[in-house]
This record gives sequence, structure tokens and C-alpha cells, in this order.
Amino acid sequence: MLLEVRNLFVGYGDATAVWDASLEVEAGEIVSVIGPNGAGKTTLINAIAGLRRCTKGRLAFDGADMAAVRAHAFCAHGIALVPEGRRLFTRLSAARVARNASLERIYSLFPILRDKRQQLAGELSGGQQQMVAIGRALMAQPRIVLFDEPSLGLAPSIVDSMFEIIVRVRDDGAAVLLVEQNVLKALEIADRAYVLEQGRIVATGLPAELMKQPHIREAYLGV
Repeated sequence: MLLEVRNLFVGYGDATAVWDASLEVEAGEIVSVIGPNGAGKTTLINAIAGLRRCTKGRLAFDGADMAAVRAHAFCAHGIALVPEGRRLFTRLSAARVARNASLERIYSLFPILRDKRQQLAGELSGGQQQMVAIGRALMAQPRIVLFDEPSLGLAPSIVDSMFEIIVRVRDDGAAVLLVEQNVLKALEIADRAYVLEQGRIVATGLPAELMKQPHIREAYLGV
């Protein structure tokens, strides 16, 4: 098992935001976590990325307990995060953000960034900024990429291509853990999925199985 989360609790001070969460990601998988606003999805993925400490439970990567690993060292272990809102250094050029990466690999994934390489990241479109954020995550050649709401703020015309890129990231060798409010797209590309509500995982299974559950269909698909 590449990523193993067992009975994880994550909080802010005395307030618990994620309760008793368990999930797994195997090498070569895309696993989606869906749920409404405020369900704790970002808190969960930030804990897996090392940005927020767990108050209880086990977080293991490739069998190694990550509890004592400092946040900046998660990347060295093979875990990379594409954060919600991208969080770029907007005064750096697109090429300079990825200066230490294998630029040819990134340009093959995002050809438009070759043409935009001298442009400031803050001047790029939302979709292009997301490409830079993904390229930055791929710099360390991670074994798993964590995506936090990658379609947020993107024009509908480019959302489909963004999910195609996520599939390509998996096909290039990295497992993917995807947190996403676009339920149809998240389930469409996932091998397995989890449903997070009010900080608790309330359902898990194959996407096709989850789509058949009345609660999931009503709450997330409007049918």
C-alpha cells in the first residue's frame, strides 16, 4: 500500500475538523474524495501533505510512519501537493517557478507554458496558473500527487482538459489523491472514491457503486 490513513483525527485547537478518517491509495491509482463545502476535505489533504498535524491516528507512506516527519520533508518522501487556489509566486516567471524541474517533461504536459515561460505567473490565466502549480508539484518527481480542488475558479471550457491532465499525471507514474467538488468529474476519472461529510467518511467504493446510492445521487448529483 502506497498511502495508508487509519483512524485519523485532525483539528484546529480544541475543534476537531476530521474524525476517525481511514483511506488508502495504491500505486497507479486515482482516488477521489468528494463532499460538500466545509466537510473537511482540505483539512484532510493538508494533513496528508504534512501541513497540518494529526491529533490521533496513523499516516503511513510506503510503510513509513509519517508522524515524526517535518512538513518540508514530505516532498523528499515522494508526496507533492497542488494546493487549492494554486498559491504561486506571482512575480516570478512561469519558467523560473519551475527552474529546477525537468522542464521538457513539464512542457510536454503543458505546451503552452513553453510559449509563456517569460511571462509573470500572476499574469497568466487561471488555467495556465493551474498548469504551473501542477508543474511545480511534479518538479520533485513525486510518487503521489495530492490535488486540492483543481477545477476551482477555472472556466468551464478548460475543466475537462484539467481532468485529462490529472489522468496523464497518473499515467506518467504518480498515484493521485483528488479532493474535488465537481463530483461527476471526480468520479469519472477515479478508480475508487470516498465520501466525506461533516469531517467523517460516510461511504467508500467504486465510483459506479457510489453513483447508485440514493443519498449520493440526491446530495451530489441532484437526482
